[in-house]
Amino acid sequence: MAKIPPVPPNDRSARLQFCPVDAVGRGDCRNLYWPRTRRRGVYDLERYLNVRSAYGASFGPEGTLSFLTDATGVSQVWTLTEPGAWPDQRTFYEESVSFASWSPERPELVFGMDEGGNERAQLYRLDADSGVVTDLTATPDAKHRWGGWAHDGDRFAFASNRRDESVFDVYVQGREDTGDDADLIYEGDGWYSVGGWSPDDEALLVSEAHSNFDQDVYVLDVASGELTHLTPHEGTVRFTSANWAPDGDAVYLVTDYESDTLRLARLELGDATGGEPDATLDDRLTVVAEGGEWNIDGVSLDEETGRLVYSKNVEGYNELTVARLDGPTDLRELPTPDLPGGLAGGVGWGPDGERFAVSVTGRTVNTNVFVVDVETGDSERWTYASAAGIPESSFIEPEVVRFESFDGREIPAFFSLPADYEAGATPVIVDIHGGPESQRRPSFSGLTQYFLSRGYAVFEPNVRGSTGYGKAYTHLDDVEKRMDSVADLKAGAEWLHDHEAVDPDRVVAMGGSYGGFMVLAALTEYPDLWAAGVDVVGIANFVTFLENTGSWRRELREAEYGSLDEDREFLESISPSNNVEAIAAPLFVLHGANDPRVPLGEAEQIAQQAREQGVPVEKMVFDDEGHGISKRENRIEAYTAVVEFLDEHV
Repeated sequence: MAKIPPVPPNDRSARLQFCPVDAVGRGDCRNLYWPRTRRRGVYDLERYLNVRSAYGASFGPEGTLSFLTDATGVSQVWTLTEPGAWPDQRTFYEESVSFASWSPERPELVFGMDEGGNERAQLYRLDADSGVVTDLTATPDAKHRWGGWAHDGDRFAFASNRRDESVFDVYVQGREDTGDDADLIYEGDGWYSVGGWSPDDEALLVSEAHSNFDQDVYVLDVASGELTHLTPHEGTVRFTSANWAPDGDAVYLVTDYESDTLRLARLELGDATGGEPDATLDDRLTVVAEGGEWNIDGVSLDEETGRLVYSKNVEGYNELTVARLDGPTDLRELPTPDLPGGLAGGVGWGPDGERFAVSVTGRTVNTNVFVVDVETGDSERWTYASAAGIPESSFIEPEVVRFESFDGREIPAFFSLPADYEAGATPVIVDIHGGPESQRRPSFSGLTQYFLSRGYAVFEPNVRGSTGYGKAYTHLDDVEKRMDSVADLKAGAEWLHDHEAVDPDRVVAMGGSYGGFMVLAALTEYPDLWAAGVDVVGIANFVTFLENTGSWRRELREAEYGSLDEDREFLESISPSNNVEAIAAPLFVLHGANDPRVPLGEAEQIAQQAREQGVPVEKMVFDDEGHGISKRENRIEAYTAVVEFLDEHV
């Protein structure tokens, strides 16, 4: 038997680093100590993390609904034939399925799955009658990004970096072909993805991302491989959520072209099959709907009927609009569906376009699939993912608040107080989203509700750089302005210190991915404000991160953070690992060994360096996870350890 190496103090890297269970204290993980200022909740952490979700719905040609649910601990494909019926499990893997899409003509669907969170997704075909699964791509070293079925169901399209890891090409493959049988129809030189087949199946919509705030849309002729650029522009402009118009002569999409917010627009193709478009972008782009001061997040259009659904982001919640095209740019609004939760997305159209499925969630509503009748707006719940026996009435809805930052700017945040807080004695978790081109939205979180049940308040800021508040706001943290967003955290912590409910000596910074960087930066820049930090798959050093992140991501990330060639000195100066001597608060570091976005080395370096400074550090690494902790068994183990850590230090 191989000798088990010694375990550093407070290191919880049990699986990856061969530590025995008793060395990391897991045997006593249920015997938690709670400070006297907190009331013990009715349900334990494992119960909250067992709240299930159902989402990602797709209708089959005969009306069968597929969806993903994590009932087994990882998301798998299940199907239903009517609302509330007992669903059938269709896939049985230890890894999470990322999506499922029914063929438009046959009882079969394609689903995607990676291995251990490495994000190198493969595509598989499931025969719904026999249950037989076929590996369609069989190239495990490459990523595959689904591009949709052709209307006859004989072919499908996808983008992959199998030729060159740093770029994505476009492929078309027959439904019965496998592996190398796919036809490479366009060699890309950047981050390309496929948006769907034209109504006549002769062309594909293709999107190229230059950054998260700058995209282009093209039409790709399938037979010739000719690519026509639809959106030539200067500066950073988003062109996203592109859908073919029913006649194939235009595209409906959302864009912030000549606007601070995203709007729904129709883009005429022009001469999209014979060269460059025959008119300028200004001539071909017509705004169809505006969100006022708010973004229109996305649009989904049924080509057969001209019915569509678009969503508007209002303070992080969304409002759905259902409509029918009465003309190329004329919308006739249909009844608004009455859905719970305040957040709905992931539209899947029924085969006749008379109804659509949508995933519904909210801070007090776990995620489930509802089906909406387009003409009446009536909605019906189809899935009943378990809330683990916890009454919805016990879940707490956040309040939208704003606090003033260093430059007088108002920063939005969600603030939740426990039901029975004690004035001046409430600990707070400042939960920071990743991205940074993202937004904290009030979807359901079992972990958040658990913390609230145990007496913590939860504060979720959308610091500058977040999406959802206009284009200008998203650029306020670009490159040299990076630390201004960290200063927003300081202002948020000071706002909390002044709140009548909060104990200012017990404020915790917690965040994942870019939010993990924000945690580490907050601890190094403003060490006196924090009682502890929890860094989940976070960036410790921008230079080592950019050097080691997946090559297909590097250019996109440099567009946001700064380039290694031009901004290396600045990136080193703001990297928490180079300022680790300032950290005073205890630190918990959590990471997945297979993370292709923020490699494991980021966790290892900050944990070691902080420990060498005398900071109490706990590190936990999972060898079967990637960018985040997704498997329920691992989440229970990880966040039990986080809770123990916070109880000890906060």
